[in-house]
Amino acid sequence: MTAAAAPSELPDTSSEVPTRPNRKALMIKTVLCVVGAVVLIQMPLLMDRSTTQRLTQVLAIAVAVLGLNLLTGFNGQISVGHSAFMGIGAYATAIMMARHESPFILTMMVAMVVAFAVGVVVGLPALRIRGVYLALVTLALAAMFPQLVVRFSGLTGGSTGITLEDTQQVTTPQPVNDLFKSLTGSRLLDNQYRYYLALVVAVVCFVLVRNLVKSRVGRALIAIRDNETPAEVLGVNVGAYKVATFGVSAMLAAIGGSLFVMNADQAVPSEFGIQVSIELLTAVVVGGVATFVGPAVGALALVYVSDLFPKEHPEYAPVLFGLTLIVLMIISPGGIVGLAKQGWARLVRSRSA
Repeated sequence: MTAAAAPSELPDTSSEVPTRPNRKALMIKTVLCVVGAVVLIQMPLLMDRSTTQRLTQVLAIAVAVLGLNLLTGFNGQISVGHSAFMGIGAYATAIMMARHESPFILTMMVAMVVAFAVGVVVGLPALRIRGVYLALVTLALAAMFPQLVVRFSGLTGGSTGITLEDTQQVTTPQPVNDLFKSLTGSRLLDNQYRYYLALVVAVVCFVLVRNLVKSRVGRALIAIRDNETPAEVLGVNVGAYKVATFGVSAMLAAIGGSLFVMNADQAVPSEFGIQVSIELLTAVVVGGVATFVGPAVGALALVYVSDLFPKEHPEYAPVLFGLTLIVLMIISPGGIVGLAKQGWARLVRSRSA
């Protein structure tokens, strides 16, 4: 009969200390969040009208890229058709505001429902196909959407699109204007109000997606991305998660399309073609796949990178943009956010040494 283990042979757990979050890192993140919030709030008050409109465009694209990042980065499904979902949101908002004078928030909610339904239908083939084949299916959707818009010209305005009149555009509500004037002594301009509205919507979307990914659902999505077979063995309903993720991703893209129309006051089919889908996917890669800040960084780069190229030859912009993307992927496959993380890790290691 084997003798019982002596007390000295048992593992010593008295010295183990439960892991605690790094207070210094938490403090740095808090300071960065506070500084970022102050900068985002103050920017439209310090910038001119044109710059404020471009920043609102960045917010709209960032929400659409966020949806694609949720699908591709965290769930592993490649989509080259998110311009169609963005177009659904844009045209839902434009049609309802131009034809029925509906409030912007209502149009955005309708766009979310329609895009979610279409996304679920498009996501059904993902149950049987994946990878390049799924990308081809979504690519066909991106190519088909502008043609459908032109085909139903009585509703969508055809190739000329829909332009919102002055009375149909999003303007600053009088109660908000009065409150802002009582606090600052000046009125809130319409472009500033649109920026703040887009900022609130974008922040809500980013927070909800972050909480989703950090939850049990997010862990299931990542498990499906890494390997579907073990995830299914562990009890994850792979089909339901993949289809639902496609619908949520399409819904976020539609929100971005609604914000885009609110800022541009028009919806044109050429704005939601294959090239836009490729640009959205590029923004995901440039910002950082499967990161929370990456969509915002990628959208910012997508909007402002064209300013770095010569204006005399605009046809060279796609070539230069592609070369820039290749160089970035060679330097840092994790995108700009990944490059920043590498730099921070090297700084920490050098200070520790």
